[in-house]
Amino acid sequence: MQAQADPFIAPRCDAAIDVLYQDEHLLLINKPSGLLSLSGKHPANKDSVHYRLVQDFPGATLVHRLDFGTSGIMLVALNKTINGALTKQFQDRSIDKSYTALLHGHLSADSGRIELPIAKDVERFPLQKICFATGKPAVSEYRVLERLSTPKTTRVCFTPVSGRTHQLRIHSQQMGHPILGCDLYASDEAFGLAKRLMLHATSIGFAHPVTGERILAESPCPF
Repeated sequence: MQAQADPFIAPRCDAAIDVLYQDEHLLLINKPSGLLSLSGKHPANKDSVHYRLVQDFPGATLVHRLDFGTSGIMLVALNKTINGALTKQFQDRSIDKSYTALLHGHLSADSGRIELPIAKDVERFPLQKICFATGKPAVSEYRVLERLSTPKTTRVCFTPVSGRTHQLRIHSQQMGHPILGCDLYASDEAFGLAKRLMLHATSIGFAHPVTGERILAESPCPF
């Protein structure tokens, strides 16, 4: 695991947020890696997805978050009513999400399901831990897309059934194949093989809260 600065100060992110879809109720955006979803308490961590969006969309609220290093598609509500309706879909697990990741080493199985409960690691914040006593149920399904050589890595499609903090990162670690570039759960070797966290939110499917139309939006993986 890589040492964490205290307090964590996010490096400057010059990459722009791409708006993939917009109507009067919601946005679908593409978040760059290296940008916070929400502004932090430290004044140096003001820049974030939310901070940028409210400059042009004052009522914007984040229905869900992506980790600082994760890139990809995010769903944004433009008012409180829409936020509530979309939040209920997340709570009901009627929203489908998929992620692309590059894992260290070669996975032996072509697909699988990880069921390991996750809890906060209060002694090693901001880490999470696997805990069968106090952890909340967490389920991740994966499918191998390709196995690469030099170095040996595996590209996978993750479909999280639940949405716990750091779920895909810690589940990958527990499989013995951490995500490349992960500063919290990867070995030094796996961390050093990438300049960023190799995790990208590829797609999201949901029912439009006003029209009821089922929407499937995608963001091509940049790696």
